[in-house]
Amino acid sequence: MGILVNPHNEQEEKTLIAFLNSMKYDYKPDIGAEDNEVMEAFLDQYNKEIDEAEAEIESGNYLDQDEVEKLFAERRKKLNGD
Repeated sequence: MGILVNPHNEQEEKTLIAFLNSMKYDYKPDIGAEDNEVMEAFLDQYNKEIDEAEAEIESGNYLDQDEVEKLFAERRKKLNGD
């Protein structure tokens, strides 16, 4: 699995790198346009996940907004002991 992150500023980048280092995650900094193989793999995986999500939606395997709100309301009731 891969994650491509684009921090908005230098502070976010430093914070992210510090977190990754503290958790001993492997990462590759400074992926640029010249690193086409990484970018292509990322886009291929991203597009595959979108295609899978669209197929699930088209097959009717999803919750609409009302169902999601009802699910969360029931969950809150259980957590609050109601």
